[in-house]
Amino acid sequence: MMAQNSAGTTTLRLAQASDLRRHQRVPVSLLGRYMLSDRREYPCQTVDMSPGGVRLTCAVVGELGERVVLYLEHIGRIEGVIARHPKGGFAIQLSATPRKRDKIASQLTWLANREMLGLPEGRTHERIVPKQPAVVVRLESGREIKARVIDISMSGVALASLSAPPLGTTLTIGSTPGKLVRYFEGGFGVQFMLPLSPDRFHEGMTL
Repeated sequence: MMAQNSAGTTTLRLAQASDLRRHQRVPVSLLGRYMLSDRREYPCQTVDMSPGGVRLTCAVVGELGERVVLYLEHIGRIEGVIARHPKGGFAIQLSATPRKRDKIASQLTWLANREMLGLPEGRTHERIVPKQPAVVVRLESGREIKARVIDISMSGVALASLSAPPLGTTLTIGSTPGKLVRYFEGGFGVQFMLPLSPDRFHEGMTL
């Protein structure tokens, strides 16, 4: 966001949480999953969001007034009802306490400023260490790599391994598809193609 000061100089105006608390919508692209009243889950992606509502692009559209439980990367679990049917998806009116709305406003402020300043994504999800860390990574070529899970979030996994494919490689960890997005000493990080379902996310989980 650009603004001019009294001297006519153009400066960068970062988003403020107080602005977003007035329900200003922010264009933001977040991956997630939603559950309709029949308890079936589907993948989705946000188009824009405010502390009071969110617009999604998705394949399966619920009924107006239908209750939705939504899990979004960086935001977590939120709930609401379907308020309208824009093209390609639906919009949700969120049901949240004032405290939760303030938290969403702060998260959206961080996301908006991160994109504006070109900041790295960071690791904002809760991470767990599974009880069974041994996994097999399968490449599209059929090659298999033995690895050990360091930790898992709902959006990705850090793996310890003696070898690593090139950055950007599409692969499967167990039965979970993902893409190699970073290296670190002794291993590499994978971003899942879709966030994990919350009911899978626990220390006894397997990928």
